[in-house]
Amino acid sequence: MRILIAEDETIIRLDVRTLLEKAGHEVVAEARDGEEAVALAYEHDPDLIVMDVRMPHLDGIEAARQISDRKPVPIVMLTAYAEEDLVTRASEAGAFAYLVKPFREVDLLPALNTARARFEELSALREEAADLTEALASRKAVERAKGILMRKDGIDEAEAFRRIRAASQKTGRTMRVVADALIATFETEAAE
Repeated sequence: MRILIAEDETIIRLDVRTLLEKAGHEVVAEARDGEEAVALAYEHDPDLIVMDVRMPHLDGIEAARQISDRKPVPIVMLTAYAEEDLVTRASEAGAFAYLVKPFREVDLLPALNTARARFEELSALREEAADLTEALASRKAVERAKGILMRKDGIDEAEAFRRIRAASQKTGRTMRVVADALIATFETEAAE
């Protein structure tokens, strides 16, 4: 994986880099504070970010939120503090794993893999939700267009559906596009 490290303590940052490179990962950038982490995340588009919670200029939680708002990425938060409110805030900001310092190599690598797996699961769920939302919107548009055709032409539901499907096949456009065009046409005519 291509990884960004955001840690204000130089020794810890170098240790994390060494562990990651030893495990075969590429460290694409290193940030010393939250503002730099945000800028480097936008610049390098890493596959994963390892970020300290408490950093100068902008804390890791707010940096994680800004990065996740622009383009979600799995984030592993590092901290010397195991306070429950920090864990909650980090999770809400987009963190997928949380490690308390001092940690060992045997702690870091599983956290990376867990964060990546949780991120991929969430991405798949978001994509599925978007697909379902689109399918529902398409169905509603087709149902509305069928209703318009049924009222306008005095036909039954099956015939209205057949006409929309035929127009879709003839034009090479989706049934949703045909239905939206039909709705827009009849709303314009009704307004005149």
